[in-house]
Amino acid sequence: MNVADFQFDLPDELVAQEPPAVRGGSRLLVLNRTTGAIEHSTFDQLGRFLQAGDLLVVNDTRVFPARLLGHRVPSGGAVEVLLLGPPHASHEPTGDSPEWSALVHPGQKLKPGARVVFERDGVRLHGEILARHFHGRRSVRLWTEGGSEVAAAIDRIGHIPLPPYIRRDDRPDDRDRYQTVYARERGSIAAPTAGLHFTPNLLATLDARGVERAAVTLHVGYGTFKPVRAERVEDHHVDPETYEVSSTTAEALTRALRSGRRIIAVGTTTTRALESLTVAADGSVEPASGDTRLFLHPGHEFKIVSGMVTNFHLPASSLLMLVAAFAGLDHVMVAYREAVGHGYRFYSYGDAMLIV
Repeated sequence: MNVADFQFDLPDELVAQEPPAVRGGSRLLVLNRTTGAIEHSTFDQLGRFLQAGDLLVVNDTRVFPARLLGHRVPSGGAVEVLLLGPPHASHEPTGDSPEWSALVHPGQKLKPGARVVFERDGVRLHGEILARHFHGRRSVRLWTEGGSEVAAAIDRIGHIPLPPYIRRDDRPDDRDRYQTVYARERGSIAAPTAGLHFTPNLLATLDARGVERAAVTLHVGYGTFKPVRAERVEDHHVDPETYEVSSTTAEALTRALRSGRRIIAVGTTTTRALESLTVAADGSVEPASGDTRLFLHPGHEFKIVSGMVTNFHLPASSLLMLVAAFAGLDHVMVAYREAVGHGYRFYSYGDAMLIV
């Protein structure tokens, strides 16, 4: 399949630069993946389209302020570092690791041995470039004065790493709005954005309707923004991401599959984690953790997910390919053209789709 098949025209003004005025105040396009039928609604009406017995699965990863701004030592030149995680993806990126994989700027000047300092609000964090790697990545060692926790220092002085298509600096309110209300496990440098629409009130409404809820953890990495440079979809490779599905969630998935109930994944990250699991012939799902390299594109047969909540994605992106794998390329491209025509907001702070 050609990557060009996933291109569409998107006016710049539809790329959301700000979250909606009120969390949950987004629009919702509902797509029937069997018939292609489309309905327009609002996200606070999500409960109209779910039913008692549905299992809603969310990603409880938590974004940490991974963008560090500082200066070189001793020259004082400006430095920007984006922490990607420990060098080995299977290590939890909690912030306590002394060594990190990172993108740095200016990369050419920051060679192994270069020292940097980040400071803000009376907190100082030191760094040293240890090694250079492919695609602009560096190994960086971080430490604090006095031996205090690196994670605490990062939380104090770091900036929320807004996606590159949000063309503004982060603000204090992004620490709340670029985070789901159920975020728990620290480790992502990008939000699982389909979850940004949920509010405590909406979750309570769904609970009252008999919609069951479970959580997985998948830490979203920089690879979520990785462009597809191949001409053929099948030639693209996605970066590994760390995930964990507990025994409690695996049991909930097993019960839903065995009883024929719908499993609604909130976001492409949740979908990727769920479809990485093993389902036995008797319908039982095994808990799992580790790194997933699964690339979901048309041709994949979904074994767990039967519904999806998702935002609107970049043209020709691996995330759009995942959605097309689930709902069919023709249906998805018609829905996207409909969304553009109706002025829906796109990407991380944009509106949402429900595909059932």
